[in-house]
Amino acid sequence: MTDPAGTRPVVVLISGRGSNMEAIVAHSRQAGSCCTVRAVLCDRPAAPGLDRARVLGIPVDCVSPRGFADRESYDLALADRVAQFEPAVVALAGFMRILSPAFVRRFAGRLLNVHPSLLPKYRGLDTHRRVLAAGDAEHGASVHFVTEELDAGPVVYQARVAVRPGDSVDALSARVQSVEHIIYPRAVDLLASGRLELRGEHAYLDDAPLAEPLTIPQMEATAP
Repeated sequence: MTDPAGTRPVVVLISGRGSNMEAIVAHSRQAGSCCTVRAVLCDRPAAPGLDRARVLGIPVDCVSPRGFADRESYDLALADRVAQFEPAVVALAGFMRILSPAFVRRFAGRLLNVHPSLLPKYRGLDTHRRVLAAGDAEHGASVHFVTEELDAGPVVYQARVAVRPGDSVDALSARVQSVEHIIYPRAVDLLASGRLELRGEHAYLDDAPLAEPLTIPQMEATAP
């Protein structure tokens, strides 16, 4: 497979609409990008993101869990399919399955995920509702390395949004997703460039430990 000169391959895993996948593809096509999206893989045949990837000219494949005896055998098949594309980065973009330890170990240091909270707060699901129920003043998104513990890998990028009076789950979710689309492509590009690395349990940027996540200013003014 031939990628544009100076870039390294990315495989994106999705389960739904693929909006973060689209953001990564758009970023990869800008001048100076260090990555190119080589394939989009999905676990749901009807996921809208598959058609969105096809429109963008990205090769797609669906690896459905149906027909597999257990999680481990499915993850082995999925990992084998991912490995065929020789990715420097595997980006989980709304991929709604918890990956087995064997999968994570196989791609250790190459796996990124975007999570809709300011980790380590609100690991797991339903983060927007939990933030509103807690009365938090701010919310946001985190990009982190994937490790065997759910949503616990080193955080490399974060963005914050204000929680507005009267916010609904949908309104808050839309604002958080708008910043995901900014920070996730940047993190993917950093990992593809070789500047960002996972060493043991710590993230390194330009050979120095990343003491705090990279950030962008609070997006209250520009988010919908």
